[in-house]
Amino acid sequence: MRTQKTRNRLLSTTIITGAAILAFAAPAMAQDSPEPQDETQLDEVVVTGSRIPQANLVTTSPVTQVTGQDIDVAGVTRVEDLISQLPQAFAAQNSTVSNGATGTATVSLRNLGSTRTLVLIDGRRMGYGSPADPSADLNQIPEQLVERIEVLTGGASAVYGSDAIAGVVNFIMKKDFEGLQIDAQYGFYQHNNDYDGVGNVRAEVARRATGNPAQFALPDDNVSDGESRSLNISLGVSSPDGRGNVTAYAGYRNNNPISQANRDYSACSIGAPAAATPQTFACAGSGTSFPGMFTDFSNFTYTIGAGRTFVPYDGNVNAYNFGPVNYYQRPDERYTMGAFGRYAVNDKAEVFAQLMFTDYSSIAQIAPSGNFFSTGDINCDSPLLSAQQAGLIGCTPADILAGARRDMYIGRRNVEGGGRQDSLNYESYRGVAGVRGEITPGWNYDVAAQFSRVRLSRVYLNDMSNTRLARALDVVDVGGVPTCRSVVNGTDLNCVPYDIFTPGGVTPAALAYLQIPLVATGETTQQIVTAAITGDTGWSVPTAARPVQVAFGAEYRRDYLGAVTDAAFASGDGAGQGGPTIGLNGDTDVAEVFGEIQIPLADDQPWAYSASIDAAYRRSEYESFGSDTYKVGADYAPIEDIRFRASYSRAVRAPNVIELFAAQGFGLFDADADPCGDVSGTSVQQATLAQCTATGVPAANYGTNALNSPAGQYNMLGGGNPNLNPEESDTLTYGVVWTPSFLPRFNLSVDYFDIQVDGLVSSVGPLNTLDLCYRLNDAAACGRVNRNSNGQLWVGTGFVEDLNINIGGLATAGFDINANYSVDLEDWGAPAYGSLQLSFVATILDSLETDTGLGASNSVYDCAGFFANQCGVPNPDYRHRARATWVTPWDLDLSATWRHFSEVEIAVLGVDGSLNNGGTRIDRYFDAENYLDLAATWQVMDTVTIRAGVNNVLDNDPQLSTSVGTTGNGNTYPQIYDAMGRYFFFGVTANF
Repeated sequence: MRTQKTRNRLLSTTIITGAAILAFAAPAMAQDSPEPQDETQLDEVVVTGSRIPQANLVTTSPVTQVTGQDIDVAGVTRVEDLISQLPQAFAAQNSTVSNGATGTATVSLRNLGSTRTLVLIDGRRMGYGSPADPSADLNQIPEQLVERIEVLTGGASAVYGSDAIAGVVNFIMKKDFEGLQIDAQYGFYQHNNDYDGVGNVRAEVARRATGNPAQFALPDDNVSDGESRSLNISLGVSSPDGRGNVTAYAGYRNNNPISQANRDYSACSIGAPAAATPQTFACAGSGTSFPGMFTDFSNFTYTIGAGRTFVPYDGNVNAYNFGPVNYYQRPDERYTMGAFGRYAVNDKAEVFAQLMFTDYSSIAQIAPSGNFFSTGDINCDSPLLSAQQAGLIGCTPADILAGARRDMYIGRRNVEGGGRQDSLNYESYRGVAGVRGEITPGWNYDVAAQFSRVRLSRVYLNDMSNTRLARALDVVDVGGVPTCRSVVNGTDLNCVPYDIFTPGGVTPAALAYLQIPLVATGETTQQIVTAAITGDTGWSVPTAARPVQVAFGAEYRRDYLGAVTDAAFASGDGAGQGGPTIGLNGDTDVAEVFGEIQIPLADDQPWAYSASIDAAYRRSEYESFGSDTYKVGADYAPIEDIRFRASYSRAVRAPNVIELFAAQGFGLFDADADPCGDVSGTSVQQATLAQCTATGVPAANYGTNALNSPAGQYNMLGGGNPNLNPEESDTLTYGVVWTPSFLPRFNLSVDYFDIQVDGLVSSVGPLNTLDLCYRLNDAAACGRVNRNSNGQLWVGTGFVEDLNINIGGLATAGFDINANYSVDLEDWGAPAYGSLQLSFVATILDSLETDTGLGASNSVYDCAGFFANQCGVPNPDYRHRARATWVTPWDLDLSATWRHFSEVEIAVLGVDGSLNNGGTRIDRYFDAENYLDLAATWQVMDTVTIRAGVNNVLDNDPQLSTSVGTTGNGNTYPQIYDAMGRYFFFGVTANF
């Protein structure tokens, strides 16, 4: 029993395997492995990448594997949190995203984008995760049913079809389970608020709190929050004759929210330091403030004083601290249930099925809505204005008598209405049914159909209506009663005046009128039919003992996506939306044929212990184009201890429905400053007066803060393009696997990867457009910069056009390193102390290049080792995860995990394409980060196991930057760094 337990623990560590990427097919399901002969030999299993069974460590493309035990040791209830710990993987959408959340959980291999990562369940494709995001939603995965996860990085379209540009994540589920298993876990975050990193944030928040305690406050020194609870039940029954099995499951998960107000480093939205305090981040904020900003952006800027008066507005004092209300971790609730079944009808046919259901709900909360300068003037005879206020904005007695209008933009935060809440609910269904079996000895078939559907119900709460704001601020005097003009003329009899010109003037009736829900629904479906044959030809090369094996087949797939938005969403009437959200409807379908072959060249020859080559080809026919993908690979082991492998593949990704058919609409992008505005304290290069006036900036506003968004968010116009071409990529990998006979139970692999994506479906990017216009005088780029009458890009009609096109491409290269070692402590002279398991996985990132395809001197830039601006989330040059597990003789296993991220630098694009131009910014560098995780698993009795652990034991504070924007959250990147403190978890598994 102890030998078998040690064996299982060895396999539970992260190991490196290989997958011969030979052809597209619905790849083989995980098969039962033969019983090990001893602890030194790893099992042969079917790994991701081919229908032809391959042994671990001996095939041509590297695959990283983690197991269900890793989920227990990491204490995760969200599988994306485990995958993102792998150096090859980056989280995209996850629970830490609030502003811009889709409610899904997605993964991006090599940081090439989640749409270029294909996600499978038992080798079969998952459908679109959401009408708002075509990437697969990992919330649909029941974590306690996961047997292992295999991650193949690099192009795999010849095996899996479109989308496998960066690689494949394959969830292998438990099957043939017998009995009843109940698993429960509870966890929470604990953090000591004692930030002492760059920027003196605590001191700045405390200073601001003395003058504005309503918006600035340090949280408690010790906080506990973000509680998580999960309960999973599995039930399996096999038929008496052993020919069939049904495994059913049901699960519940609930996570509580964490607000940024509860962490000192996110208690304010940080900005560039003031000149007088160069080592201290400023507490920045939004001009859409409370009690408000009232301005014409040239002659006056006021806020509300005592009584019904205007006083000068000072952004250093009056800007709204929008960060604390935002969620660091979204709350969520998930129900899952499903069943996996198989039955051998006879010795030639086994029927099988999978049924999966998920109901997932989450709320993304950000700062309150308001009037985001959507109203640009006011009538001088408004009874809401005092004589002092009317006079200060330029209203003369004659103007008041005539009811003349004066320019006055209003930025006023709806603090009375609370934070904006995006309530997202998904119902997901997935079914697979098929038959497989033997045709003749050595030849097998697999025919299957699958259907998946995701339904979205979205309700956006606490937003305000732009239309109603305009009416509620257009007020006249009717018999001494302030009355909306729309009531007088009959346009809108329900209008209630919005009195924001005196403290406490907003009434519940006004809020009830102004606040509106915005509603959207949508659905995605996927239909797939696959037929494949695999076989042993019986023929072999004279120098090889193994026969040539082949696989071939055909597949049809249709993906549909549709979304419907209500009038408020579609018209952009939601004041806090940044623009309209417009529905869409479209589908893509493809018919494909595929084939693969593996040819062993040598076995136990004087010149080679083993050698083989493999190849794959796939032809895909879409409605408007066809594509060919292929792969060739080779492996060579001169001796048993060492093996060399290499592969080359051509992959293709067809544009998805959103990229093709999304309607044009406005959104937001992040920038430290407008190049025509005041760029002091930032890394933005100042444009010339001539350049700025040529693009619509009034000379009076050049170099002023009027052009800068206080929140660092600017408008852009994006949308789909039905004329997009497919992306193509070339992946080259080569490496070595070392399993020394003199060191049993040790293996090491080092693999080089080089991925080049051409014709990238993306956009030029608004930051690149501004750079091309104002630094390189590119006329086409300047034509995409559309400023409002005041020269702004963040108010009203100002925006940068950024539609989908095929740009130059993406490229990444580097090395993956994997090592594992298992040793009985008896070998080290401690026979009574069990065994030790060690695992190590690392990635050295050599390059991560983007090519905008515009041919300028800075059109190509390399984001390896950089973050922010053009580079987005941090891209460390080096990442690793190392784990040591002591398997004691007392049924207690103790694990320690070390996660490391190397230093990164802020990306500031130069005219020559360089990015290391951060100057003296105090946030120019993020220091290297190291995390320590501890866990213990105790088998209390044969049927009961308990586990506990702490992640981020040292309670590391995250790295902070003023340039995070909406790419991250709370002044940092919680997708990468542990931003919420220590995570404690406790779990129990009982088998009956």
